[in-house]
Amino acid sequence: MPTAVISDIHANAEALRAVLADIDARGIDRIICLGDIIGYGPEPLACVDLVRERCAWSLMGNHDFAVLYEPTNFNAVAQAAAYWTREQFDAEPDEALRAARYDFLGRLRVRVVEPIPTNGGDDTARTALAVHGSPRRPINEYIFPSDATDAPDKMEALFDRIEHLAIVGHTHVPGVFTDEPDFYPPAELGEHRTYKFTPGEKAIVNVGSVGQPRDLDPQASYAILQPDGVEFIRIPYDVHKTADQIQAIPQLDNYLGLRLLEGR
Repeated sequence: MPTAVISDIHANAEALRAVLADIDARGIDRIICLGDIIGYGPEPLACVDLVRERCAWSLMGNHDFAVLYEPTNFNAVAQAAAYWTREQFDAEPDEALRAARYDFLGRLRVRVVEPIPTNGGDDTARTALAVHGSPRRPINEYIFPSDATDAPDKMEALFDRIEHLAIVGHTHVPGVFTDEPDFYPPAELGEHRTYKFTPGEKAIVNVGSVGQPRDLDPQASYAILQPDGVEFIRIPYDVHKTADQIQAIPQLDNYLGLRLLEGR
């Protein structure tokens, strides 16, 4: 059964709705979220409600943590966005709904390990570790594409912590890390942007960002996880609408909207 994997929505409901519509059109019933549902964007409540409704489970990202607790080690722009986002949760007049949203944030998981089927149909032969950041520091550590060549010790330490496969977000840059080590962006994976898993290899898959891509492509990014591989999907949405929404909110820096137009 295919699983749609979304991450880093960042309160961009316009992008999230477009991605969910594409998932529905493909007939995929199972969706999981790797965190950072909120932060930066203009519609945090709508995004939380959609993820609560549509996803089998979600992880906690560093921005979810920041809103629920404190925005530790955030820059000024991200910190201001986190405080504004918290104000939106607190301003909800429906006490039960306000409590339900906070309860959802408080129950977000840090890591999940699930069995994934193989081509032979053995549902327990391989496992997938899901984290927001990295297998070593699940909420906060970035795995950059350049790490494959510039940080071999770091990559070795990360691969030591997974058995078969890890799925991550956080950098907003989609692609596949292998234990060679190497990094394969979707553009290098052929027409169908699909990476086929090789028996015995380990891989770390970054599914990219729904709501704030940073690979110079403004289209929303998500991935479809199959037993034998992963397919990367890009979905256009009304980027200008989200950018305009951000610019209409004084507490959100205009840069947060302008960066969406260029995917950076």
